[in-house]
Amino acid sequence: MATISTSHFITSYSNAGISSTDPKLILLNSGLKNNQMISTYNGLRSLKNNIDKVKFQSKAKNNPTNELRKQSSSTFVIRCGMNLVFVAAEVAPWSKTGGLGDVLGGLPPALAARGHRVMTVSPRYDQYRDGWDTSVSLELRVGDRTETMRFFHTYKRGVDRVFVDHPIFLARVWGITGSKLYGPMAGKDYEDNQLRFSLLSQAALEAPRVLNLNNNPLYSGPYGEDVVFIANDWHTALLPAYLKSEYRPRGIYRNAKVAFCIHNMVYQGRFALSDYSRLHLPEELKPAFDFVDGYDKPVKGRKINWMKAGMLESDRVVTVSPYYAQEVVSSVERGVELDDVARMTGITGIVNGMDIQEWNPSIDKYIGTNYDITTVLNAKPLIKEALQAEVGLPVDKSIPLIGFIGRLEEQKGSDILVEAIPNFIQENVQIIILGTGKKQMEKQIAKLESLYPENARGVAKFNASLAHMIVAGADYMLIPSRFEPCGLVQLYAMRYGTVPVVASTGGLVDTCDMVDPTDLQAVVTTVKRALAAYGTPASREMILNCMAQDFSWKEPAKKWEDLLLSLEVTGSRQGVEGNEITPLAIENVATP
Repeated sequence: MATISTSHFITSYSNAGISSTDPKLILLNSGLKNNQMISTYNGLRSLKNNIDKVKFQSKAKNNPTNELRKQSSSTFVIRCGMNLVFVAAEVAPWSKTGGLGDVLGGLPPALAARGHRVMTVSPRYDQYRDGWDTSVSLELRVGDRTETMRFFHTYKRGVDRVFVDHPIFLARVWGITGSKLYGPMAGKDYEDNQLRFSLLSQAALEAPRVLNLNNNPLYSGPYGEDVVFIANDWHTALLPAYLKSEYRPRGIYRNAKVAFCIHNMVYQGRFALSDYSRLHLPEELKPAFDFVDGYDKPVKGRKINWMKAGMLESDRVVTVSPYYAQEVVSSVERGVELDDVARMTGITGIVNGMDIQEWNPSIDKYIGTNYDITTVLNAKPLIKEALQAEVGLPVDKSIPLIGFIGRLEEQKGSDILVEAIPNFIQENVQIIILGTGKKQMEKQIAKLESLYPENARGVAKFNASLAHMIVAGADYMLIPSRFEPCGLVQLYAMRYGTVPVVASTGGLVDTCDMVDPTDLQAVVTTVKRALAAYGTPASREMILNCMAQDFSWKEPAKKWEDLLLSLEVTGSRQGVEGNEITPLAIENVATP
C-alpha cells in the first residue's frame, strides 16, 4: 500500500493560463485573488468531490455540459471530457521495444486532442533530459521491503508524461534503454520483474491523486479519483487488483474504472504459485491468478498468471485489432491458453493507428529526399539508390528491393524468411533485413552478405535512421508473421508508398489487402508474384493507393473514446474534434 513520505503538502498554482476569452472555455469569475488557486493533499485519503456546476459557454460540439469541480472554497479542477491514465512498461520515444511503446506514444496525444485530460505512467529507465523531478516521493511496499520512489514529469503534445523513478528501473537499463527493459538479453527476464512491475502499478494508482500538475492550459491540479485507468499488458495487470483490494475498501477510487489492453497474448507474466505472497494481495483474489499449463517454466505445476488476473479484475478487456480479438477466442493455441478467459470477459478489438509525425515522408529527416503522394514515384528511386549505397549493395534503381524490419524470432516469421530467401534470390532482386533478437537468427542474417554478396544484407542491430531509409527506399516490405496482434511496420510502409507483403493473421488482416498464409511456399510464391508486378502500371497504382490511406490515430482515438465512455465514470464527457499538438515545435520535442 502506498503512503506519502510527506503526509501533507500545499502547492499554489495559477489559473492554468485560461483567459475570459478562451475559444473553448469562458469561465465565470471565481473570486480568487491574484489569479491563484490552492491544492491540498493529506496522506492517503479520498479527495473530496463536491461538484458545483458553473455555467459557461462552450463551442464544443456534442459536449453541451462541462463542469467545474469545486474541491474546496478555493480549489477548482476544470473538467472537459475524461481523466485518462495510461499505465505501461514502455512509452515511445522514451522507452520502446515494439508496438506497445508506439501505442503509448501515439494514442494518448490523439485523445488529448479531443479534449480529454491524459496522463501516462511508465518507468524512468534512463536519465531523460526532459523529465523533471516533481519532488513528490512515495513509500511503497514491494516484496518484503518498503521502497521509496519519486515521480518525474514532462508535458508533451498535450499529455502529462509521468515517470516512476527507482533504481530497480534506472540502474538496470541506464544508457541502453532499447534492449534491457525486461532482461539482460533477449529471451532472458530479470528475476525481480514481479517486484519491478508491482512497484509500477502501485505508483500509477497514486499518481492521479498526489501530483499537482498545471502545464495543460485547460486543466490544473491533481487528476483526482474519477479517472479511467488503461492498463497495458501483463506488466500492469496488478493495477485493478490493487485498486479493488487496497483502495476501494477505504472509500478511494469508488467511481474509477480500469480497461485492460492486451498488445500480445504470448507474454502473460507466469510465475511460481508461491510468489503470490510477494504481491501483498488478499487470498480472495488468488483464484483470479491461479493457472495450470503444461510447461516446466518458470516452475512445474500450478502458477500465477498476471494477465489472467488483469483480464478478470478489469472492467473491460481490449486488444489492438478486431481480427486479433477473434483469433484470441478462437482456440487454445491462438489464445495462448487464455481463450476461455477471453470468452468469459469478452474482448474488443480496436485497430492501432500510427504516429504520422514521426513517420512522415514529407518531413522525415532520415531519408534525404522528402516526398508526398504527388512526388513519390520520382523520389523513391533516389532514396533506394542512397539505401543501396548505405548497406553496400550494388546501386541500381531498376532492381526491385525488399525490406524486412522486426524482431528476429518465430512470431515475426524471420526463420521462414531466411528459409525462403534461397528460393527467390536468384530472381533479379535485393533484400535488406534489419532486426535484433535471438542470437541464432542474428547469426543467420549476418551470413547473408557472404552467401549473396550482390543481393542481400542483414543488419543485426537497432538503427533508427536505417529503418526509416528501408521503409522509404524499399519497393516491398515483407511481413511473414506467424501471428501479429496489430503490427505497425505495414502501416509505416504504406504511408511511405512501400507495398506490404503480409501474412493473414491478426491486425495484418485489418490493415492490408494483400494476404497469404505463412507457410514457406506461400511466402516464395507471393514474393515472386510481387516481383512480376514490379514497374508495371499496377505496381504504381498500388503505391498511390497505399499513400492515399489515413493511418493516423484520429479514427482509432474516437473508437477508444466511445469504449472508455461506456464505462460511465462520474463526470466523463464526450470529446471534441481537435488537432494534435505537433511534436515538431521545440517545446514538444521528446529528448530521451
